[in-house]
Amino acid sequence: MKRISTSFPGWMAILTLAAFLFAIASPASAQDEDGEIEESLKQLTEKAANGYFEPVVTPIGINLNGGWFHKVPPAKMFGLDLEFGVVGMVTFLPEDVDRTFSVTDENFKFSLSQADFLTSFVDQQFTAFPQAVRDYIRDELINQITSQEFTVGISGATIVGLETDTIKIDFSEATFDIDVAGYTGQVTIPTQQLDLGFGGLSFLADMSSVSLAAPQLSVGTVLGTRATIRYIPTIDLSAIPGASLFLDEDFGKISYFGFGLQHNPSVFLPVPLPVDVAVAFYTQTLKIGEDFIKVKTTAWGLNASKKLGIGPINITPYAGFMFEKSTINIKYILGIEDFAGLPPEIELEFKGENKSRLTLGLSLKLLLFNINADYNIGKYNSFTVGFMFSM
Repeated sequence: MKRISTSFPGWMAILTLAAFLFAIASPASAQDEDGEIEESLKQLTEKAANGYFEPVVTPIGINLNGGWFHKVPPAKMFGLDLEFGVVGMVTFLPEDVDRTFSVTDENFKFSLSQADFLTSFVDQQFTAFPQAVRDYIRDELINQITSQEFTVGISGATIVGLETDTIKIDFSEATFDIDVAGYTGQVTIPTQQLDLGFGGLSFLADMSSVSLAAPQLSVGTVLGTRATIRYIPTIDLSAIPGASLFLDEDFGKISYFGFGLQHNPSVFLPVPLPVDVAVAFYTQTLKIGEDFIKVKTTAWGLNASKKLGIGPINITPYAGFMFEKSTINIKYILGIEDFAGLPPEIELEFKGENKSRLTLGLSLKLLLFNINADYNIGKYNSFTVGFMFSM
């Protein structure tokens, strides 16, 4: 379990695939000197955090599930078919993507600094009492506020919203019994709105697409089957030069592995089909830290292609219909203590809205190189390209 560090100055270009997840892990890039934004972010309830992050979850899943194939394996019992290179994915956000969110009836526990803000009215309301008594009243109110949860509303910008549209907590009027030196009675805290001090990320406010990339290796053919692998060796993030500027020392390691199979069943048919058809399944997992961030995607469905041309120069139109799903799990420690005096652990699970896609593409082989591009139609439309060394 890692504590979120939010002093993240910008994109990190070491791994394109992980860069967007770093932004999710460190959303308050404009942190103030006292770290108040970081602590406020850690206080977000599960529903509010889902509302804040949701606009980027589906595009990440769509990207990771793209680019897996650009042809169907030949209907051969055995053959040499080797490719390795890189695939790039771009998912286009719709114009009506949520730039704001709002949740109601949330249980929320205020921090000491927030309780201090809510009780700032005491000095003006109790002017007839000595300052020492006013201080006692305020301290008692703060103790009662921080020792319980309140039902609040939370609203503001999502991660792709305006930086100036800060997230706010709506506190409803509440009455407390007070018995301190010089005063016994009830004190009513008025309805107030508390500003958490951060909104959307400025560099994402005008974002119209999400881009990722991944290395990829494909090997075949055995019984009409091709295997595809995506892999990045485990990297110790704390060992990266300059990492201490934006990551905690215990932020952990990043690891990424994906695997999939395409199978052409016509290898067992006596008569070849006019086009190559395959069933396919792909899965992948990306982790940052032991449990901090975990991204898992799967895709399965049918692919079809037709090779036009012979020898080292040919083109291959291809298509596919894939069912898919994606989840992102984030675990972090709240910046406040629970009723047992321990910092509570929060586990969020974001499920992408991507359920299926139609893929239409074209692949071009020039000697030992293969270039492909396809357009994907689904929840959000996306575009993928691949550059492969092919044998």
